Amino acid sequence: MQLTKFTHACVRFDDGDRALVIDPGGFSEVEQALDGVDAVLITHEHADHLDADRLRAAAKANPRLRIWAPSAVTESLADLGEQAVAVGAGESFDAGGFAVRTFGGQHAVIHPSIPVIANVGYLIENSVYHPGDSFTVPSAPVATLLVPLNAPWSKAAEVIDFVISVRAPKVHPVHDVLLTDVGRGIVEGHVSRIGAEHGSEYAYLAPGATVSA
Repeated sequence: MQLTKFTHACVRFDDGDRALVIDPGGFSEVEQALDGVDAVLITHEHADHLDADRLRAAAKANPRLRIWAPSAVTESLADLGEQAVAVGAGESFDAGGFAVRTFGGQHAVIHPSIPVIANVGYLIENSVYHPGDSFTVPSAPVATLLVPLNAPWSKAAEVIDFVISVRAPKVHPVHDVLLTDVGRGIVEGHVSRIGAEHGSEYAYLAPGATVSA
């Protein structure tokens, strides 16, 4: 299958006539990502992972479109009826012809004063793992890790430790729109060097880039 990265946390998978999108959020090219898609996975409710208005418009324009997400998200999309399906950690299901397994359950802590919300990580085709806003290590082998490279809830040491813990042969960045070129270079340098010591090859993907996964 082909993996295409969009700006920030949004990615798309294509395989023949199958297409699946994860986290079409407000910083991403949502219309382009959702074009021709019948399946969408949302990790959590934050606006940089979920553009509810544009996703709702896409669902109303395409009755075949199904959305899997934590219950807080599906409740906000209740007007879509059966097109929005609530999921939590520890589930397995088919989304648009892709095998999906779920992990995690909670967003990483931003600050003790900020309530923790639900967050679901998705493993696609037993191969590619998108953790959303968490460093939850899945209890399954991962071939390609989409690592949140920068966030208000993380520091570089945690990013590096996550890559080391998952030990995926291939690593690509997501959640990176807040980084300057200078900041990206620093974080990527550490992730690339230390990840390689543990068998993980890091490769940057620019928005719009497509790789085999």
